[in-house]
Amino acid sequence: MTRPIFTFKVDPALPPELERLREIAYNLVWVWDVELIALFMRLDLDLWEETRHNPVRMLGMIKQERLNTLARDDAFLAQLERAWERFKDYVDNAKTWYAKNHSIEASPLVAYCSAEFGLTECIPNYSGGLGVLSGDHLKSASDLGIPLVGVGLLYQQGYFRQYLNADGWQQERYPENDFFVMPLTLERDHKGAPVKIQVDLPGRKVTAQVWGVRVGRIRLFLLDTNIPENSKDDQNITDQLYGGDGEMRIMQETLLGIGGYRALKALGISPPVYHLNEGHSAFLVLERARDLMSQHKLSFAEAREIISAGTVFTTHTPVPAGNDYFPPELMEKYFSSLYKLLGLSRKDFLGLGRRNPEDETEHFCMTILALKMSGHSNGVSKLHATVSRGMWRDVWPGIPTNEVPITSITNGTHGPSWISRDMVGLFDRYLGPRWIEDPGDYATWGRVHHIPDEELWRTHERRRERLVAYARHRLHEQLVARGAPPSEVKQAREILDSEALTIGFGRRFATYKRATLMLRDPERLLRILTNKDRPVQIIFAGKAHPRDNAGKELIRQIVHFERNPEIRRRMVFLEDYDMVVARYMVQGVDVWLNTPRRPLEASGTSGMKAAFNGALNLSILDGWWVEAYNVHTGWAIGKGEEYDEEAYQDEVEANAFYDLLEKDVVPLFYDRGADGLPRGWISKMKTSMRSICPVFNTNRMVREYTEAFYLPSAERFGLMSSDQMKRAKQLAEWKKRIHQKWGDLRIVDVKTETKDGLRVGEDLVVRVKLRMGQLGADDLAVELVHGILDAKGDIVNQEITPLTFSGSPQGEMGEFTCTLPMTTSGRHGFSVRVLPRHADLDEPRKEGLILWPQRTEA
Repeated sequence: MTRPIFTFKVDPALPPELERLREIAYNLVWVWDVELIALFMRLDLDLWEETRHNPVRMLGMIKQERLNTLARDDAFLAQLERAWERFKDYVDNAKTWYAKNHSIEASPLVAYCSAEFGLTECIPNYSGGLGVLSGDHLKSASDLGIPLVGVGLLYQQGYFRQYLNADGWQQERYPENDFFVMPLTLERDHKGAPVKIQVDLPGRKVTAQVWGVRVGRIRLFLLDTNIPENSKDDQNITDQLYGGDGEMRIMQETLLGIGGYRALKALGISPPVYHLNEGHSAFLVLERARDLMSQHKLSFAEAREIISAGTVFTTHTPVPAGNDYFPPELMEKYFSSLYKLLGLSRKDFLGLGRRNPEDETEHFCMTILALKMSGHSNGVSKLHATVSRGMWRDVWPGIPTNEVPITSITNGTHGPSWISRDMVGLFDRYLGPRWIEDPGDYATWGRVHHIPDEELWRTHERRRERLVAYARHRLHEQLVARGAPPSEVKQAREILDSEALTIGFGRRFATYKRATLMLRDPERLLRILTNKDRPVQIIFAGKAHPRDNAGKELIRQIVHFERNPEIRRRMVFLEDYDMVVARYMVQGVDVWLNTPRRPLEASGTSGMKAAFNGALNLSILDGWWVEAYNVHTGWAIGKGEEYDEEAYQDEVEANAFYDLLEKDVVPLFYDRGADGLPRGWISKMKTSMRSICPVFNTNRMVREYTEAFYLPSAERFGLMSSDQMKRAKQLAEWKKRIHQKWGDLRIVDVKTETKDGLRVGEDLVVRVKLRMGQLGADDLAVELVHGILDAKGDIVNQEITPLTFSGSPQGEMGEFTCTLPMTTSGRHGFSVRVLPRHADLDEPRKEGLILWPQRTEA
């Protein structure tokens, strides 16, 4: 192939009357505004579909004659004027939630860092739920007016495109993305040159240019190494999302973390808070430390106090394999220069990413680095936070599992991006504008019950009809591409029934998600699907990771099962699951199915999207469904049990699934009145929307992040960095002393001043004698851990009561006391512990210092 000696970009020649289309096309607010989408669809509906809903590419492909005709079309110009006003009202609106409730910053408050962003199908920079959540996070930040920027990588080939061979085995292809015909622009400096940054890799520097994406009111910046300054190998660093081996992964994550920080700095953006969405971007904290140390002559310990104050970390996976680990020799290869700049020994540096810093063989974990360096850490559902505390408790030895410093903020979904145009019309008529302006308002969603049953059902039926038509078309294309026999291709036009109960299963094909659980008793499933009076049909979609052969085998099993002539019309697998397929599915199915092996589903958001469109969830009690489920909102498979034997678990839960279908789901769907309406089903749809929509949306989620994490982090960052970092320096020095002297601390005696057999209303007086060594009483938090005992003698629902310093009887000894009133009867117990204490210490349990005595019984 011939290499050009000069490159240039050619923009479409829009008539002046249509010039506003360009600005709208380059701002992704159109992604979640049905009126703006309608504007581009009117330009050329076929071209809209052909370009995968890409208005920038579309404007470059549409014939000039068509543009000139539209420029003279009064009706189109009137629609454009209305769309423009709508667009400007949104982008320029200063009366956002953030502006009304918090002070306005001149510069961004937070940088949101993620390896993938799923904003729209025409920017295929995502693989699945993590990326779509990141995209929804940005959209809601825009809706709320939060001063936030995003930073990530821009992949030349994105995630793979999926197709199946004749045996049903997943194959992958990697088409090249042309960034110049996407809603992206190169960021440029004051001289008009592209903004570029460099990161150090072994023996060389790698350069990346920065692309910008406008997401409503905020910006997303993406790094791209596919430029001539780099070698061919280094150009490939941003080729594929989650592609390559461990070395490719460490290069990508170095670029994401270190390069992402440098890119924002090159753009003049220095937010006080960085939000690490998963551990992929955790190297950012090391670059931030290096930068602070260089600018302000700080030690690493001092810089760490400032970084921790301004860092938020969200973990998304309860599956150990979902966390990145790098062997020590690979870390040495890539970071030997950096850890010397940080003033750290190899052992201390690698200890930042280890459960046990003393274990020289332990691999370096990105999640552990993020946990140790962040002021706030959270899981993405309440159950996931509980699981995460158990997974990572060894990072903080001695801390009770329920007190491991990982909290929860449950995920949500950005409703306007996923609700069908038909449903949007219903909501606008019966709920009013507040369902978009304030999606967390319960009163607004309570009006769902005002929607006439017939109108809601007919709207839902239209979406099911469109899903069936889309599935037929998609399957036809799949079979033609696969070279299937003409008879099989012809049958594609006859699959599915637009009036049958339709179940959707769309997600990543990881083994723990158990896509084939329903196949455990194929004869029973066959009877359910082929019932002539009450037929059921299932639509599958999803990708397995290219190296996950076990996941690919699940797809193959489903494809082989659906080839059974008796059920060929009742089951279909749609290839190449993406945002388009997902949108059709969540908008058109009656039931959304989720069958993960509890507790391995961190949250799950596809079921939320389905609920916004009136679908009912049928799911294992895992992730978000633990919080959302009640008997009026959907169905639960099981009661939240967890099993040691997987085969037995599969047997029990498969049978529970069949029972629910046969006894509850199918009868309710087909229980029709004289008017043909399934009023019981419709009532459940309405209750589901009323309960789920105001809670499980990303506006609620991002508000929670802002008020619980972003604003407190920014305040603490300001505190630690003010007055020439005085408090950070003092806190680092205090911690150094505490760690040096903690080994001298001893609990010498614990006594109670009370008779045997207390009564309710009496007091328990506890006295604790400590050998404090060279530490003072102000350095220590002595706490009573108490509560009722269970059958095993363990404290349940423990409470914490502080003890107060009552004097130093002699030398290094100190006495602490507390009086505990007895308010309930039963068998009680207590223990005593000592933690470090300082006015500026945000979370004492993170220091890894805790002292317990032997168990003491009262």
